Amino acid sequence: MKKHRVAIIGSTGRGDYGHGLDAVWQTFADCEVVAVADHDEPGRQKAQERTGAARMYADYRQMLEREQPTIVAVCPRWVDQHRDMVLACAEQGCHMYLEKPLCRTLGEADEMIRACEMRHLKVAVAHISRWSPQLSIIRRLILDGQIGDVLEIRARGKEDSRGGPEDLWVLGTHVLDLMRAIAGDPELCFATLTQAGRPVTREHVREGNEGLGPLAGDRVDAMYRFRGGVTGYFSSKKAAGGNPNRFGLRILGTKGIIEHTSGYANPAYLMMDARWGAAGGSEPWQVISTQGIGRPEIITATGYEGGNPAAARDLIDCIQQDRQPKCSITEARGAIEMVLAAFESHVTGGPIAMPLKISDNALARL
Repeated sequence: MKKHRVAIIGSTGRGDYGHGLDAVWQTFADCEVVAVADHDEPGRQKAQERTGAARMYADYRQMLEREQPTIVAVCPRWVDQHRDMVLACAEQGCHMYLEKPLCRTLGEADEMIRACEMRHLKVAVAHISRWSPQLSIIRRLILDGQIGDVLEIRARGKEDSRGGPEDLWVLGTHVLDLMRAIAGDPELCFATLTQAGRPVTREHVREGNEGLGPLAGDRVDAMYRFRGGVTGYFSSKKAAGGNPNRFGLRILGTKGIIEHTSGYANPAYLMMDARWGAAGGSEPWQVISTQGIGRPEIITATGYEGGNPAAARDLIDCIQQDRQPKCSITEARGAIEMVLAAFESHVTGGPIAMPLKISDNALARL
């Protein structure tokens, strides 16, 4: 059996190895981890021990040129590195599994997509809910009319110390991607950013954490209208999160409601109540497991522990079958477009049409 040559790019101290994107490859019989690259020597050595990589490099470009891998895990969380790493991998003809968010701007995203499409490369982006079996079940329930016509999708981030626009970027892209998976492409966005209850202005703009680029505010409220008539909402306020948090979706239909916690094989629930759980209702919540409504759960590996192997296996199959991953680079672009649309709407002071006609981050223009 011919094995896929897998290389790993990490960046200790600047996004590290993401949420375990490096740790899945040695478990596959049809993959061999040939090398790891990391500018930080102690981090590089630990990564080699952890992944079983045959060789290690300080320079990822040198690694790509010498090793000629089939697949590269582009692991750092810091998005300011993603564009250069993806272009370098594309130049060497490598397929990729990439940490989210995709990148900082739509200009970067389009450059990355062009480079990959020119070489017919497959790129999977680690929005792991896309690979969760529950998502397929939820889509089928909606298509079958189980909750009637979908009216709204409501989402919140984790609302921890990163609450607000930073939450929209680093965690919100998970649920924005889920919104698109259920409702399709948005056609309009209206959003506001606030700091301590006041509208964000130029004085509030700062450089965001983890290479996000211009960022401002401690609260974001965004509304999206989708082409099928569904309205989506995302909100996040700094330090408003509780324990457990509300990170996920509520899909509200004319006959009932579905709750979907963000992540791979995480809990989902169905309530057949047109009042959406309002006082006086008597309908119980039904668990949606990875096997269906009310069926016992048999999957034990949840979150990234289960999601990364599922995404990596799908990527390998996509390479062999010449199809796109469940969350491709184009799908991931759609999630960051929703983030940047919120910033554009705030800066322009009103609703804006989508798809966007901009290539930058509007907060840089405040």
